[in-house]
Amino acid sequence: MTAAPASAADRRTPPEPSAAVTVRDLRVHYPTASAPSLAGMDLDVPAGQRLLLMGSSGSGKSTVLRVLAGVVPGTIDADVTGRVRIAGTDPTTTRVPVLAGRVGTLTQDPADQLCLPTVVDEVAFACENRAVPPAQIGPRVRAALAAVGATDLIGRRTGELSGGQGQRVALAAALVARPEVLLLDEPTALLDTAAARRIGALLAAPGPAQILIEHRLDELGRLPELVVVLDDAGRVRAAGPTTQVLREHGVALAGAGAWLPAGIEVGLALGREVAPGRAALRAGLVELMSRRRSVRRSASAPRSSAPSAPRSSAPSATMSSARAGGVVLRARGLGMRRGATQVLTDVDLDVTRGRITAVVGVNGCGKSSLLLALAGLLPFTGTIDGPPAGLVFQNPEHQFLARSVRAEVAHGVRPSGWSGPPGSAGPAPTLANAAGAIDHTAAVDAVLARYHLGVVADRDPFRLSGGQQRRLSLAAMAVCEDEVFLADEPTFGQDRVTTAAVARALRGLADEGRGVVLVSHDLRLVATLADEVVVLADGGVLARGGVDDVFTGPALERAGLALPPLLEGWRSSGVPLRHLLETLDDALSPGSGAAA
Repeated sequence: MTAAPASAADRRTPPEPSAAVTVRDLRVHYPTASAPSLAGMDLDVPAGQRLLLMGSSGSGKSTVLRVLAGVVPGTIDADVTGRVRIAGTDPTTTRVPVLAGRVGTLTQDPADQLCLPTVVDEVAFACENRAVPPAQIGPRVRAALAAVGATDLIGRRTGELSGGQGQRVALAAALVARPEVLLLDEPTALLDTAAARRIGALLAAPGPAQILIEHRLDELGRLPELVVVLDDAGRVRAAGPTTQVLREHGVALAGAGAWLPAGIEVGLALGREVAPGRAALRAGLVELMSRRRSVRRSASAPRSSAPSAPRSSAPSATMSSARAGGVVLRARGLGMRRGATQVLTDVDLDVTRGRITAVVGVNGCGKSSLLLALAGLLPFTGTIDGPPAGLVFQNPEHQFLARSVRAEVAHGVRPSGWSGPPGSAGPAPTLANAAGAIDHTAAVDAVLARYHLGVVADRDPFRLSGGQQRRLSLAAMAVCEDEVFLADEPTFGQDRVTTAAVARALRGLADEGRGVVLVSHDLRLVATLADEVVVLADGGVLARGGVDDVFTGPALERAGLALPPLLEGWRSSGVPLRHLLETLDDALSPGSGAAA
């Protein structure tokens, strides 16, 4: 049985006897929200099957998992109605400790659930809570860590882990107890491509029922059997067998923000199915670009641009030549230790005005540590010459200061005529200022619109979705006008539409003359946006260069990285990479005429 839009008839439908999860007419309204997060949804997940939950950022996906895990309303207050059953219990009335004995959960931010000092303690804790015989705990812990590719983390402290390492440990802790149902909120979001594929293969193997939220569908390998797509109002937009729904509704889903597997994306752009496999995908890419060239030759005028990432990585023609091209920050011989681990060794980096540098590498190679060093937030050896840098943390909530989205952005706005740092002496940057209040409000409103945050302007930052929190952290730092802008995983938790908005915003910061450095596992974003790519491995610089040179050379493989399928298909196709990405965005934009 598959999910269906809520109706009176549906709500009377009894659950399947074998269903591991049953939801009928689920409605959730948070106390401070102006509208419900979920407005009546049904779903069934049979035992042993997987369901993919899709929807734009803020559509209520994480709320579904929180209800099923008993966190809403058990810990987070909300008005919850409807019928919900998971692993034979009602999570809205069952105590969370009891529910945790049957349901394994991975939250969007692994730092939220890592609470013990060492990796082994963290994974063993679930077994100890379930009174697993002591002789069995050690082998089960080692097996769970091996399954997620984290045996090298045995002996490490959880506070020293990278985001991706923490995500794997948190998943191992969810798996080790052998739950009846797994609830997984973006299990590959912080992983490099190779690690994400390993986790995708693990989750595709026979096991407990799963409900997972995931944007990186290509890394899942075999797609879940079922899918439910939520619209922006928290209603079911489409549901059914996954491949069928993605093919029949793909263009509409892409326009609403959904990421699609590469084969389906190219097939929709071509108006025909693309067979599985790298060779068929590569042939489809060549055919797509050939069609585009034919259309361009016959067209009397250029097409309008799709609402996607910037068309060019070159500095804007409107940027002052005095502001573009110069090195604004120079790092030489950077080294860093975190605990007993050497995380950076002899790193050199130049940050240039008007350019975007992308730092890539496997989990734990030192990328986030490099940004923290450049921002002056961790001790390092070597030298850094340049102005103070603004940093957007990997965990956005670590830097929130205000109780509303609007106030968070306003905190960083410099009042008219004030040249000091945000929040320092001088007129307080609040919307209540009599002098300059109109300009101030307009500036904040413009930033909220640019980052798709206008509709949540009065919400508490800590009550936003993960994707909304990420955009807020970017917006709040962007208004501070630092000459160097550092962003750690800026598109983490973003859908297709908001990823494009973030990409445009980052390009805009560079076009203003700032130097931008981003760390990302999203190699498609890197391909779209970066002027320079720096590959880190074992804490040092393995390679640097332009996107095409790095992505077609040996450095990624030597660093343990793998290209996602779309970029793999491109590498041997002879097709210009950014033209290809623009073509796909155009083809899947609303009104493109692509096959639905």
